[in-house]
Amino acid sequence: MNEKTLRALIEAGAVRKLRIIADGSLFHVEADTPTTTVTATTTKGAIKTWSTLDSCAKWVRGLGLGVAQIHLARWTPEQRGLRL
Repeated sequence: MNEKTLRALIEAGAVRKLRIIADGSLFHVEADTPTTTVTATTTKGAIKTWSTLDSCAKWVRGLGLGVAQIHLARWTPEQRGLRL
């Protein structure tokens, strides 16, 4: 789900919970709606990722949310990501 759609859901109060998920050296965002869990995507449809936690948190804050869960179980900051 792209940023524009996610922002509209947040403004409508349809997002119940938002999570920042670490996977390797990257972070992505998942949001729980009443019917499903969605992942933030770019306008081209790829999963939107960040290389630092602070940049991801700033993006979430820019959506108008002040609360998010952070899952760091699979975070390996020294791992290099593959650019495909």
